[in-house]
Amino acid sequence: MRHGNFDSNTEGTANWRIISHLWPYLAESKSRVLLALACLILAKGALLTIPFLLKHLVDMMDGQTMAQTGATLVLGLVLAYGAARFSNVFFGELRDTIFGRVTERAMHRIGLKVFRHVHALDLDFHLNRRTGGLARDIERGTTGISFLMRFFVFNIAPTIFEIAMVVGILLWGYGPSFAVITLASIIAYGVFSLRATEWRTRFVREMNEADSASNTRAIDSLMNFETVKYFTNENFEADRYDVELTRWELARRKNRLSLFGLNGGQALIIAVAQTSMIGLAAFQVRAGEITAGDFILINQFMLQLFMPLGFLGFVFREIKGSLANIENLFDLLAEKPLITEQPDAKPLQVKRGGILFSKVNFSYREDRSILHEVDLAIEPGQKVAVVGTSGAGKSTLVKLLFRFYDPAGGRVLIDGQDISGVSLSSLREAIGVVPQDTVLFNDSIFENIRYGNPDSSDAEVMEAIELAHLGEFIRQLPQGHATVVGERGLKLSGGEKQRVSIARTILKRPPIMVFDEATSSLDSKSEQAILAALSEISRDHTSLVIAHRLSTIVDADKIAVLNLGRIVEQGTHLELLEKDGVYAGLWAAQQQQRQQ
Repeated sequence: MRHGNFDSNTEGTANWRIISHLWPYLAESKSRVLLALACLILAKGALLTIPFLLKHLVDMMDGQTMAQTGATLVLGLVLAYGAARFSNVFFGELRDTIFGRVTERAMHRIGLKVFRHVHALDLDFHLNRRTGGLARDIERGTTGISFLMRFFVFNIAPTIFEIAMVVGILLWGYGPSFAVITLASIIAYGVFSLRATEWRTRFVREMNEADSASNTRAIDSLMNFETVKYFTNENFEADRYDVELTRWELARRKNRLSLFGLNGGQALIIAVAQTSMIGLAAFQVRAGEITAGDFILINQFMLQLFMPLGFLGFVFREIKGSLANIENLFDLLAEKPLITEQPDAKPLQVKRGGILFSKVNFSYREDRSILHEVDLAIEPGQKVAVVGTSGAGKSTLVKLLFRFYDPAGGRVLIDGQDISGVSLSSLREAIGVVPQDTVLFNDSIFENIRYGNPDSSDAEVMEAIELAHLGEFIRQLPQGHATVVGERGLKLSGGEKQRVSIARTILKRPPIMVFDEATSSLDSKSEQAILAALSEISRDHTSLVIAHRLSTIVDADKIAVLNLGRIVEQGTHLELLEKDGVYAGLWAAQQQQRQQ
């Protein structure tokens, strides 16, 4: 990945180092883990007594032995058998219930950690992300963590313990033959399962990649529903989605066929082992070397052993699948943002709100420079506008001020403080931005505006609504300010969304305000009304205005003209017209367009 990774494995094997990152979450709930392990030991102990109880019951069924055995002893053995069966199930369920809290807490903690981490990553990461695939990776990763923690602790270790106990009992009670068959079959089963599962992990990974890609394609198409309709590209989108679904189908088929091979091989090993054990036991009963009860005990141990062993194969496959699933999640956590705070970063102290761009150079790519030696001073309380042709670097100044990026050279200062040395939260709290492209949450208009200051009162939100000239529009809606705006605000027009954005920034009331083409989506009447409101709320605030319509910034204290990444002119509206330079040419062109 881009800024760092979690030692991702590209050769088809799962990354077992991931497990070490889960231990801290187990350690946080040490008492619960220990209690769950105690329940596990009790459940396994009850399970191991069942074959012995069955052996004694079967041996007592011999006519002569039955006549000599008291009814009380028979009843006691039967009740003990029932108690052992119940204890095995009861303590197993109790174990899962107790440990469930541990896995749920871990999923909560890791999910929140990933969410915070993704929000902490820089703008460049989010411009290149695939939203649908990212969401799927997080969902599969957290689910995989739950499975991994639960089954690694309560299935692999206990099954190994049970295997050791059964081999020991058979060796001690019935000689080496049964023990050797059991041990050989387990080794063969384990080696085959390990190698086959490692082999098929690549198919699990292919299937996950295809699943993420198809989900990304579907979400991307649905989020751009209007664009699809504008160009009547429904069939084109369906064809592209069909390509991704075909890839997903083929990946699922490979995964299913590889699973068939794995299950078939495991079943063959178990069948050969059980047949050998039962055959050997049957011949020994016939020869009088062991009793019918011993035959039942050996058979029961084999059933009890190979059931969890067969399940262990499933668990191992699922654990490998879970490791493949959560690899992307931990790769995501390993991403390092380009924009970070210095260890000794202090809060920004805004006393007057002066801004200085000092010899700033910047480029998004090495082969294309955007800003060249930009010097721009914005005095406290001033309204300074930056104008120029598209691609001149106007919006880049906003991104540098908000520290979405750091300049390649030069500095950006607020009240004499280099913004690269202050905390990001304090910097961004001090700046209010009305962006050119407003994106709203799928919530009510009222709550979208309150987002500017979640702690604000209803009265403060209503005041911001009136200042942004939204009141009349809201009163015309059947549900008023409770109207839901739809995903990304699609139920509102561009101008309505822009006014919601302006109201949101008004509510924040920061000392520094930035307007990036803030009135670009408004009609002339609304534009003039909002310009008056912005002028009012910007009073005594430092304002940076990125403008395309020059008529909106004629009252600016200073206008800076950017051309090909350089500031070529600075001055008031009248001063720049008198210079008859780049600004005067832009003004004349726009005036001519308005007259047409």
